[in-house]
Amino acid sequence: MGLLLKALIGAAVVVLIGLLSKTRNYYIAGLIPLFPTFALIAHYIVASERSIEALRTTIIFGLWAIIPYIIYLISLYFLINHLRLPLALTAAVLCWVIAAWILISVWSQWHR
Repeated sequence: MGLLLKALIGAAVVVLIGLLSKTRNYYIAGLIPLFPTFALIAHYIVASERSIEALRTTIIFGLWAIIPYIIYLISLYFLINHLRLPLALTAAVLCWVIAAWILISVWSQWHR
């Protein structure tokens, strides 16, 4: 899959989010990033360049990778009451980074 095609898919997702955020059902824009666009690409690449067993491992890691996203959402939910939006978003992303770092560290130790 070419780099240009991947960029076009990403751009299409961003445009879709922008369009949905302007509708009466704006909250659906929060569902779109969870559509497995990039997961499909990652799974295809892992399966075609590695093995089905590597894909299975990637899928299991993907299940665990939901945890940092949940931490991001929970932290943002509470931070928007106390901080201005840009700072709340930055802090929530930092929470995601920390959770992702912990996940990767634990996963790396567990799968040696």
